[in-house]
Amino acid sequence: MIDRLFVDGRLPDGRQADLAVRDGRFVAIGDVDPAARPRDSINLAGRTVLPGFVDGHIHLDKSFVGDRWRSHVRAASLRDRLAAEKALLGEARPIAERASALIAKAAGFGTIAMRSHVDVDATTGLANLHAVMEARAAWADRVTIELVAFPQAGILTCPGTADILDAAVREGADVIGGIDPTTLDGDAEAHLDVVFGIADRRGAKVDIHLHEPGEGGIAQLLRIAGRTRALGLAGRVAVSHAYALGDVADDVVAYTADVLAEAGVAIMTNAPGDRAFPPVLRLHAAGVRVFSGNDNIRDAWWPYGNGDMLQRAMLVGYRSGFYTDDELELALAMATGHAAAVIGLDGHGLAVGAEANFVAVAADNAAAAVAEVPADRLIVRKGELIRR
Repeated sequence: MIDRLFVDGRLPDGRQADLAVRDGRFVAIGDVDPAARPRDSINLAGRTVLPGFVDGHIHLDKSFVGDRWRSHVRAASLRDRLAAEKALLGEARPIAERASALIAKAAGFGTIAMRSHVDVDATTGLANLHAVMEARAAWADRVTIELVAFPQAGILTCPGTADILDAAVREGADVIGGIDPTTLDGDAEAHLDVVFGIADRRGAKVDIHLHEPGEGGIAQLLRIAGRTRALGLAGRVAVSHAYALGDVADDVVAYTADVLAEAGVAIMTNAPGDRAFPPVLRLHAAGVRVFSGNDNIRDAWWPYGNGDMLQRAMLVGYRSGFYTDDELELALAMATGHAAAVIGLDGHGLAVGAEANFVAVAADNAAAAVAEVPADRLIVRKGELIRR
C-alpha cells in the first residue's frame, strides 16, 4: 500500500519518474504499478528531484540571522576578530533564538541535516553548546544536527579548555574540534594530543579547522592523517578548509591526497571568496571524500550567506571552474551525499528504502539546478510536503 505518490518528476539525470512513499520512506522510484496508486497524488510538474541538502559546516551560535543587520567590523588579527565578535554577540539576541532562526532559514531551502561547530572554551564554558542543543531539540523532527565542540580561541592558549572539550562530549557534542595547532596554539603535537585523545577516549569524531598555509599546512594534514590511521578512525575525521592544498605544487597535492584517502580523512571546503582552496577534482579523483558547507552566515566574521546549500554548490562549482555535467553533479554531491556520509546520516538519498526526503526544483536535471539555483522548490520531508 502506498501512502503518497509524487508524479511527473525528473530524476537528477533528467529521466522522468514517479516516486511512491510508504511510512515516510521510498517504496518505488520510476514506474509505479497503476493498481497500487493511491487516489490522490502530488504532481511535480516536471521538476527535478534532488536529495535533501546537508550542510557539512555551519556555526549556529555565531549568526545574526534572526537579529538585526550588523555592519562588518574590520580586524587586523585573529585576536582582534575574536574581541569584535565577543562585543557584537554580547548585544545580540539569545543564541537559541538566533540558532533556531538560521535552522528555519536553511530548512526552508531544503536542508535536512547539518554539522554545526559551537564555541566551547574555558571562558564561555558550555553555555553556547547548551543553547544550540535547545535549538536542535526544537527542530529535531525536521533537521538532524550534529554538534562539534569547537575551541575557537585555541586549546593550549586558553588553559582549561581541554577539560571543557571533554565535558562537551559527555554532555552531547558528537565531534571534537580543533584549530590551527601550530599557528594558534604553537604546539601541534600537544594540540592534537588533546583532540585525538578525547576522540579515542570518548568515541567521538574529529573535525579540525585548518587555515595554516603552504608547506606548514601540508605538514599538519600529514600529522592528522597519521593519527587517524594509528587510532583506526578512518571515516571519522575531517579537516575543514585545508587552505594549504590550494597553495602548493601539483606533486605535493597528489602525494597528500593519496595519504588522506588511505587514512580516510575527509576535506570540507566552502570555496571561500578571498583565497585559494583545495582542488576538489584532484582530491575526489584520488579517493578523498570532499564535502561542503556554508560556514559562517551573517556573523562577525562574514556578512554573506543565506543558508541555501544549492547556492553553495553553485559557488563551489563556480570557484572551481566546473563546466561539465559530471563536475556540477559533484558539487551537488558535496552538499548532499558526501556531507551525509561524513556526519553519518543513515538512509539518505533517492533510493528505495531511504527516507523520503527531497527537494523538487524547476530545472531540467541536477547539473542545471546547480548552475541556475532555482528559487521555485517543493520540499518534502519523510514523504510530507513541507513547503511549496
